[in-house]
Amino acid sequence: MHAVGIVRDPLFKRHENGPYHPERPSRLEAIDEMLAAFEYRHRLHELTPRDATHEEVARVHSAEYIARIADSRRRETTYLDPDTTAGPWSYAAALRAAGGCITAADAVLDGEVESAFVFARPPGHHAEPDRAMGFCLFNSVATAAAHAVAGRGLQRVAVLDWDVHHGNGTSYSFYDRTDILVISLHQSPLFPGTGATSETGTGPGTGYSINVPLPPGKRDEEYLMIFESVVLPALRWYRPQLIIVSSGYDADSRDPIAGMELSSEAFGSMTTALCDSVASELGAKLLFVLEGGYSPAALQEGVEHTIRALLGERYRTTVDRVSPDASEIDSIVSTLRTAHNERW
Repeated sequence: MHAVGIVRDPLFKRHENGPYHPERPSRLEAIDEMLAAFEYRHRLHELTPRDATHEEVARVHSAEYIARIADSRRRETTYLDPDTTAGPWSYAAALRAAGGCITAADAVLDGEVESAFVFARPPGHHAEPDRAMGFCLFNSVATAAAHAVAGRGLQRVAVLDWDVHHGNGTSYSFYDRTDILVISLHQSPLFPGTGATSETGTGPGTGYSINVPLPPGKRDEEYLMIFESVVLPALRWYRPQLIIVSSGYDADSRDPIAGMELSSEAFGSMTTALCDSVASELGAKLLFVLEGGYSPAALQEGVEHTIRALLGERYRTTVDRVSPDASEIDSIVSTLRTAHNERW
């Protein structure tokens, strides 16, 4: 069996936001360059993505919104919000991105690969049911999570979003549900301005949205503390059958539009923690989906460390409690546990 499935498609590079926009095709070109030279390339299995169907996208987006994105094919540029545009190829790329995530989810659930990583654009985690924003058109991760439940019959799917921005679109897509748990680690304050610890869900979904807002400047140590104190306990409590990671790399210290201080190895550490402490213990499948990350070097290195961890290379996951920010993290964790009634 190939260890890690990867999803790529030339169509993902046809989506254009303009030559000076941070979310541009060169992001995928940087990843392609890294993969071409990757020493364990023979252990990666290329999965062929398909387009998501209208029914699959409609599980998380309104019919009116889907029609609006489809209509963008008729114009050179459609302005969807101040940061988000669509061109003649954007609808097709977004459909393929969502379908590629479904392809990868099916591959890991069927045992074709042990885990998978989807290198698609446009990204998706800011896209709300009826609104494009934050460079995102269709919410590919939400579409894959909804497919896992409605199309594959899973009872518990977890989405872990470690992009530096709050995954508002994913969170609000499942805000009243118990069959999809959403955990978001994000810088605050920062776009989109949502994701407070008090945002825990609504109705039966109360407690199934876990938001971890972190002040800027946090490093590997603080993220590992959050994994040890929040992420892993919450996942063990929930016992997901599939974990989908909204894998943004904009918390890297080199990212030009955020203020975190992660090393590229941190992404290997977080992946190792998921592999060893959750996937191995619970038998959960792992699917990674590219979200943000706007430094080519950071993207290359962060993605490489993620894949190495998925292939079995182990990274540091222990926490050094001498971090000067340890008390601040403890306070955040205490607030979260209170908000969630100490259930994990």
